[in-house]
Amino acid sequence: MIQRPPGMGAFHFVVLSRLRAAQLMRGCIPKIARDHHKAMVVAQLEVASGKIASLWNTPDAAASPAAVDASDGASLVPVNPES
Repeated sequence: MIQRPPGMGAFHFVVLSRLRAAQLMRGCIPKIARDHHKAMVVAQLEVASGKIASLWNTPDAAASPAAVDASDGASLVPVNPES
């Protein structure tokens, strides 16, 4: 079982992971080693490790140029784009 980050609600974790899994299935490069895991597990591991964050409920969400994808109704950003 993958533990969600402290301070993140279960619903937020699930929705954020689902959006990231959709990106991975469309061909985005994973931020962690994929090994033999499916896209959903990789997405959950990325969110749990803090490598992916959301722009929900932030004042500058609409103005951020770092958004990876907004086609699913929310924006996901890599926490550290160089890694």
